[in-house]
Amino acid sequence: MASLPVHSEDAVNYSDTRTAGCFLTGIPGLEHLHVWLSIPFCTMYIAALVGNGILLCVILSQPSLHEPMYIFLSMLASADVLLSTSTMPKTLANFWLGSSHISFDGCLTQMFFIHFLFVADSAVLLAMAFDRYVAICSPLRYATILTRQVMGKIAAATLTRSFIIMFPSIFLLKRLHYCRTNVIKHTFCEHMGIAHLSCSDISINVWYGLAAALLSTGLDIILIAVSYVHILHAVFRLSSQEARSKALSTCGSHVCVILLFYIPALFSVFAYRFGGNRIPRYVHILLANLYVVIPPMLNPVIYGVRTKQILEGAKQMFANITREFK
Repeated sequence: MASLPVHSEDAVNYSDTRTAGCFLTGIPGLEHLHVWLSIPFCTMYIAALVGNGILLCVILSQPSLHEPMYIFLSMLASADVLLSTSTMPKTLANFWLGSSHISFDGCLTQMFFIHFLFVADSAVLLAMAFDRYVAICSPLRYATILTRQVMGKIAAATLTRSFIIMFPSIFLLKRLHYCRTNVIKHTFCEHMGIAHLSCSDISINVWYGLAAALLSTGLDIILIAVSYVHILHAVFRLSSQEARSKALSTCGSHVCVILLFYIPALFSVFAYRFGGNRIPRYVHILLANLYVVIPPMLNPVIYGVRTKQILEGAKQMFANITREFK
């Protein structure tokens, strides 16, 4: 396992930090276990790539799945793959090869895409909740509300909002003067991790990060909760037991995905801000890595097992592939 250069622990000036870049330590306190920890992380990352890749192929290849619910699911799968890919390759290179160095601009780029994709993921989950709300509460208007034009606008709004929220963070970090160590005690670059390298006042960064989280992810959680209150109210008013069971099964898959996405992320955020020294640093870093690989790994399994249409579509796709090779 390669070690950090000796000079990385020394203070560096403003220009040196930008030209010399930063060093990612990996998981502080568990450096001796990096190689072993890489095995489950690599396995989960590969499973996420394969699972979401198959899910995307099934949705794209089956015309019966070209409906809003499955289009949103393909958007979620795409964002999941990109989110895990923005962190895992660098993390594994660090664990296996000791490749801890990253340029300052490269660190800013990684930070931007991690936060951008997380906000986009959250927006897609909100769109999926809206889809279920319309399907269950206004089924007769579903086709007229969620048209192709509306779907395109939702996708554009998702990307635009994520960009508008996260792009200013690059300039908030570039304005700072860096005169402390250029060592980030993490496996990847994130906003406050970079800001703490600075000797400038970072209060604007702190408040902006909090405001961005509340106005994006926080607002999404509230709107999703409101949607599901209305959905559950409508479901339990259905007279048919079969219709009620089908609606609950479909919503159950989405709720599982929502919980998988938000619980580890929120726990990591609040533990980092309020846990202080009561929670070891390596616990924070492990949680931060788990919430970018576990949801992408499990989402295809949840939807594949619980959604009959996707399971049937996968069987049809593999049957077609088998016939072509005969």
